[in-house]
Amino acid sequence: MQVLVIGTGNMGSAFVKQLSAAGHQVSITARDAAKVDALAAQYPGVKAVPTAAAADGKDVIVLATGYADAVSALQSVGDLQGKVVVDITNPLTPDYMGLTLGHSSSAAEEIAKAVPGALVVKAFNTLFAQVLARGATLADGSKATVFFASDSERAKQTVKSLAESLGFATADAGGLKNARYLEPLAGLNIYFGYGAGRGTGIAPAWVGA
Repeated sequence: MQVLVIGTGNMGSAFVKQLSAAGHQVSITARDAAKVDALAAQYPGVKAVPTAAAADGKDVIVLATGYADAVSALQSVGDLQGKVVVDITNPLTPDYMGLTLGHSSSAAEEIAKAVPGALVVKAFNTLFAQVLARGATLADGSKATVFFASDSERAKQTVKSLAESLGFATADAGGLKNARYLEPLAGLNIYFGYGAGRGTGIAPAWVGA
């Protein structure tokens, strides 16, 4: 797939690493051109691209920014009509121990309202960057799960295929409103990782039939 990654932080860098290794055609953009160039230079074939019109010709756009920057970042990359946008954000409080949205909306739903032409899929938000960077297999030998939620069946199938190409197990979490459950799940994972001291090599999963 032709994939655009917006962002050069821990999650953006991990996506670039894994997408490149899986054989996808990867482009990166962000506000800091020097960081974009440095990240692109680490992986053969990865392109650093200007922000304007960066979405042109891409099959998937991975939004790897903080929630506060998400809408402006998407609006800066050009026409998103019919584009599959993977929203990995979580609307976290400054101490990372709570959410600023919930119950009646979610980060994903607010982003979808702001960019109505895009096919927004909530996915990958329950994974630590460290898990994504190391790969899908956890220390116990199981595969980490990517949960995905969207109102577009085509977009969900695209993201399912993308996640599985990276080696992850996948779980269809229904419509985009179920991001209201996935974002708190990410918050719980952050608590276990940092608050309970279990570290960043963990990930939530559903087991059983």
